Parts: sequence; C-alpha cells; structure tokens
Amino acid sequence: MASLEAAAENERILREIESTDTNCIGPTLRSVYDGQEHGHFMEKLEGRIRNHDREIEKMCNFHYQGFVDSITELLKVRGEAQKLKSQVTDTNSKLQDAGKELVNSMEELKQCRLQQRNIAATVDKLNLCLPVLEMYNKLQEQMKARRHYPALKTLEQLELVYLPRASQYRFCKIMSENIPKLRSEIKDLSMSDLKDFLESIRKHSEKIGETAMKQAQQQRSLDSIVSNQQRAGSARRARKEAGLGTELEGDSSSPMSEQDSGILDVEDEEDEEEVLGAQDLVDFSPVYRCLHIYTVLGARDTFENYYRKQRRKQARLVLQPHSNMHETLEGYRKYFNQIVGFFVVEDHILHTTQGLVNRAYVDELWDLALSKTIAALRTHSSYCTDPNLVLDLKNLIVLFADTLQGYGFPVNQLFDMLLEIRDQYSEILLKKWTVVFRQILDQDNYSPIPVVSEEAYRKTAGQFPFQDPELEKLPFPKKFPFSEFVPKVYSQLKEFIYACLKFSEDLHLSSTEIDDMIRKSTNLLLARTLSNCLQNVIKKRNVGLTELVQIIINTTHLEQSCRYLEEFITNITNVPPETVQATKLYGTSTFKDARHAAEEEIYTNLNQKIDQFLQLADYDWMAAQGRGEASDYLSDLIAFLCSTFTVFTHLPGAVYEHAAMPGKVAQTACMSACKHLSTSLLQLLLESEVKQISMGALQQFNIDVKECERFARSGPVPGFQGDTLLLAFIDLRQLLDLFIQWDWSTYLADYGRPTCKYLRVNPNTALALLEKISRAMKDTSRKNNVFAQFRKNERDKQKLIDTVVKQLRSLINTHHS
Repeated sequence: MASLEAAAENERILREIESTDTNCIGPTLRSVYDGQEHGHFMEKLEGRIRNHDREIEKMCNFHYQGFVDSITELLKVRGEAQKLKSQVTDTNSKLQDAGKELVNSMEELKQCRLQQRNIAATVDKLNLCLPVLEMYNKLQEQMKARRHYPALKTLEQLELVYLPRASQYRFCKIMSENIPKLRSEIKDLSMSDLKDFLESIRKHSEKIGETAMKQAQQQRSLDSIVSNQQRAGSARRARKEAGLGTELEGDSSSPMSEQDSGILDVEDEEDEEEVLGAQDLVDFSPVYRCLHIYTVLGARDTFENYYRKQRRKQARLVLQPHSNMHETLEGYRKYFNQIVGFFVVEDHILHTTQGLVNRAYVDELWDLALSKTIAALRTHSSYCTDPNLVLDLKNLIVLFADTLQGYGFPVNQLFDMLLEIRDQYSEILLKKWTVVFRQILDQDNYSPIPVVSEEAYRKTAGQFPFQDPELEKLPFPKKFPFSEFVPKVYSQLKEFIYACLKFSEDLHLSSTEIDDMIRKSTNLLLARTLSNCLQNVIKKRNVGLTELVQIIINTTHLEQSCRYLEEFITNITNVPPETVQATKLYGTSTFKDARHAAEEEIYTNLNQKIDQFLQLADYDWMAAQGRGEASDYLSDLIAFLCSTFTVFTHLPGAVYEHAAMPGKVAQTACMSACKHLSTSLLQLLLESEVKQISMGALQQFNIDVKECERFARSGPVPGFQGDTLLLAFIDLRQLLDLFIQWDWSTYLADYGRPTCKYLRVNPNTALALLEKISRAMKDTSRKNNVFAQFRKNERDKQKLIDTVVKQLRSLINTHHS
C-alpha cells in the first residue's frame, strides 16, 4: 500500500512540474525533498525525461527534410544578397558624390536660418525687455522728481504688465525683488511730504485763520452797512458805536496741483483790495497724493489713523494758550487765528476727501476745542481789569464765533460764555465807575452851582434834566440848587449805559434781552457802586452839616432824574416801556437810602457836637445853692443849636415822599438833638462817679434844664405844633419837679395810674438819685448841710428819706418782679 501511494504521489508531482510555471516550481520540489521516497522520485523523473527526449527526436525526424530544403534556399539567397549589397554600395557612393555640394549648401542655409531665428528671437526679447527698462527709467525719473503718485502708477504697470512678459531674465527678477522696496520708498517719501505739509500747516495756521477772520470781518462790514441803512434815530447811533455784525458764509475751494509745497507764498494781503480765500493759501495736494498712494497700497486705514493722530496732537498744541495771552488783545488774536486756521483746513479736508476725516471726527475735535478755548478764555479773561480790553476781546470772540459758524461749526457755547464775560465786564465797569464816582464826590465843593450867564445856565441844564420855571425867571447871577456832582454823576450814568450797550451788541440777543441786561447792570451801578460811594462820603469824619444838607438836596434831584434814565435806556434799545415788566431802575431807592443815611449822619453829628459840649460841663455836685443863671457850656450849646438849625432852611421838604410837611428833616434833627440832650443831662445826674448830690447842685441843674426848655419853646425849627419839642425834656422835668417839690406822697400814691403827675419818672431813676442825696445829707463832715430847710429835726428828715427809699424799692419789686 505504501509503495502504491508513493508512486501515485510521484506521478502527481511530475504532472505538476510539467504543467506548472517555473517560477512556482519551488514548493513542488520542496515536497519531494520533504518526503522519504526522493530516490524513487528521481528514478521516475529520469524515466520521464527519456520519454520526452524520444518524442523530441521523433518530431525532429519528422521535420528534417523541410529544414534541409530551407537551408538550401537560404544559401541561394546569399549570393543574390551579395550582389545587391555591391549595387547599393555603388549607388551610395555615387549619391554621396552628387549630394556633397547640396549638403554644403544646406549647411549654409541651416546656419543662415539659425542666425535669422536668433535675430528674430533677439528682437522679440528686446521688444519685451525695452518697455520694462523704459518703464523702470520712467519710474526712476518720477521718483527723482518726487512725483510719487504717478510713480506708484508706473510701478503698478511695471509689476502687473511688463515684468511678467520678461520674467525669465535676471534683471527682471532683480526688478521684481526691488518692487517692494520701491513701493516702501514711495510710501515713505509720500509720508515725508505729508509730514512736511503738516508742519507747514502748523506754522501757517495763524495766517490761514487771520485770512478767514478777515473775510468774515469784510462780510460783517457789508452787512453792517446794510443794517445801518435800516436804522433811525438814537438806535442807529448807539448800534454804530457797538459795531454791529452778522454771521458770515465762507466758501472757497482748494487748488489741486502736483507741487508739494504745503503753503503758497502769500504776503502783504492786507494791502490788496481782494483778500484771498483761506483755502487758497493752502496746497492740499500732498494730502491727496498721500491718501491715494496709501489707498492703492492697501494701507488707507494706517494713513487715516496717522493723519488724525497727528492732527489731534496739533490741535492740542493750537489750543494751548500762552501764559501772557491776557496781557494784550494781540495775544488773543493770535490764539483765535491759530484755531480758525486749524479748523478751516479740517473743514476743507472733510469736504474734499472721501473719508480721510468724517463729521464725527471733526465734531470731536471741535468739542475739544470748545471746551479748551472756553476754559482758557475764562481763565485769562478773569485777569483782565481794563474794560476796553474786555470789550475788544468780546468783539474778537464774536468775530471768531461768526467765522467758524460760517464753516458749519456750532458756536452757541461761545455766545453762552460771552454772557459770562458780560457779567465780568459789568463788574469791571462797576470797579471803574467806583473810581470815577469817588473822584467826582471827592472833588465836589458841595455848594450850589453858580451861573452868571445864559450860556452857562444852558450848559448845566443840558448836562442834567432840570426844569425850574421860577429859577429861570430870576436874574443872573443865580444858582442851581444842586452842586457839581449831580450833572457829573448823571453824565457818568449815561456813559455806563453806553458802555453796557457796546458789549451787548452782536451777541445775537433780542432787544428785550439787551434792555434787561442794561437795566440790571445799571441797577447794580446804582444800588451798589454809587450807593457805596455816597455812603462813604456821608460817613467821612470831616464831613460837615452843610455838606450833608447839600448831599440830601443832590440825592433828591438825582432821584427825580431816574425817570429820564428810564427814557434814555428805552430810546437806545427801542424797547417800549410797557414791555419791560421785571426790571426797573432802583435809583429811587438808592438815592432814598443815601438821603436817609445823610439824615442819620446829621442826627449823629448833632449828637456828637452835643456830647462835646456836655464834656465841658463842670458841676459842683455839693454846692449849697445854684448860681441863678444857666451854665456857660449850656449857653454855648444852645447858641450852636440855634445857628445850626438855620442851615436846614435850605432843605427841600415837599419832595420827600416820607415827609408830611416841609422841613421834616430839620424837625427830626431838632427833636433828635433835644432828646439826646435830655438823655445826656439825665446821665450826668446818674453817673456812677457822682456819689453825692446836694439840693443846691440840683437847683443849678434845674436852671440849666429850664434854659433847654426855653430853647424848645422858642421854635428853633418851624413846623412843630404847640409844645411838641418840650416833650423831649418831659422825663427830666418831672424828675426834677419831684425832688425839688419833694412831692413823694403824690408820686407813691399815684404811681401806675395814667393820670399820675409824675408818670415819666422811673422808680429806679428816682431811687438812684435819692440815694445820692441821702449820702450827701449823711455827710456830717461838711459845714453846709444839704438839707438846710429841714434843720428842726434832722433825724426825722433822714428817717423820711429812708422810708421813701424802702417804699421805692418795694414799688420796684412789686412792678418789676
């Protein structure tokens, strides 16, 4: 069985070897060597090889005759082929000899055609390269001429059109590599031009602003002429002084040129009849070119940011005022010119470029400028004390505001700030007029103005609205009732009103607002400045009663003139009086207050004079009896009062609203003097230094009081009814009667009743005087007894006094506890 299987396996392997590709025979042979019968397989293989060899031999034998025939025929063909070879060789030799000249000609033609092709190729290449070189040369020339924007266009054509056509050449590659550098160089050069432009603009902003404001001034002058032709009367004259103006409209265009100068040369424009427009002074082409260059290079945002950043820096420099700007108007003018020049440029850039600056950016800069300018003006104007400089500054600010308003910038805040400066201007005017009023009042002689001719009379009457038919009828020489300071003060009041009007013009205020402002400022002048000056004059130490009387007369006439001031303001503002509701002139109350102060000062001066006389009183308080006549000091005092009250006959009476009759001031002064004299005499009796008073001294004191009463009854000032003036001494009279008559029983019994005989005697006063008399009586060291009429019983007298003292104290405790 094993041998049969081995034989079958060997047979299979042989079939595989015969039928399998030689590349895959390896596994088959491996299976033979892996088995144990490889010797037997080799025998089988040898037998198979022999079988195939026999079959091959049989096949060869079968085809042998055909092979022999083929060889024989092939040998026959060899001879013919040899003949053919000889013929071909001969023919080739002949052909070579015949074509040798043709080959030479063809070689020459080949060389010519090659040269021709090379020339054509060279021409073509040159046609490609020459435009590149020409464009590059043009680029260099444009850059040398600093024509950067055309250079950028040339560079763009060179890069996109010409260089790609000749990109295989080395010089083109070098050019291509240099293009970014050239572009960067153009960018840097254009930025350098822009920097030069910005620097030039910074230096020439003042000139640009000056030109713009000059145009605005010319426009205002034309508008003022037209406006003045529509005015009439006093309003026309007043507004001419104030210099009216209107808003301007400034329109001009900027040149577009290839030159790089930032500012055109414009000098001595003041001498030309036609002033160039503000934008005509500026060549904006560097900005436009730089903007186009950066736009083409795709860096527009970078350019815009740089331009805005630099202009913001310049704006801060422009808006920074000089430290001494407030000293002269020229300092303010330069400051405003720079600001106007800056915004004229920005406004032109806004309207001639697309998006380099926008309205929001310009508005932001303007808001910054407004805040900085207003803050600077508030600070520097506060240092100014010259009203003329403030007025010039106001006109300059109005021109500044109108100029910028013509370019579309809102300026309401500037006019609001002008209202603040107006208040400051009013304060400066008040300080100035304080000095003026003080000089007028100090230089016045406080005497009625004498006139010796009709011309002098009319001159004074023309300065002050005074009408007195009775005075006009009197012959020359004659006197006005008031002194020099009345017409001078009135004239200065009118000058102040004109000064206020000058500032109010051009502020775009209505006539009603101007009228209201003038009235309020005039009220401040009257109620504060003039009132204080009058009060200072009245309170002077060396002012006399005559001067005080004249002040009262003067203030009376000034009070009457207030209605003429009202009419004067109405005429220059053209505001009917019925429209003025809230603001009225306070002149009436001002002059009334001054008059009242003068009256009080008269009363005070009289009392001081009385005190000076009383200081001369030298009573012997322990005298045994009186001298029988009034004391010398009191006689002198009465004489002084009589002469003084004659001065008051000059005082007007009926013009006073508070007066019930003529001579009210004289009556009040007389009553006040008598009351003060009575009070002072009583104080002499009650002085703490006077410890003892004799009845003799009291009798002398009573004589002096009677002298005062005779003065009161003599009617030193007309107008008192009955014994009204005597009432000033009633307290003193009842006190003296009580002690001289020794009527204590009546006093103590009737005290507190309305019908009491000694109703005006105060128990405290009576007690104090009684104690002084009691001490004098107890003084036994003196030879002269003060109670000589009570010698019968000294002890009873003292006891009586002690009893009265106790009763008075009980009365005081009862009624004042």
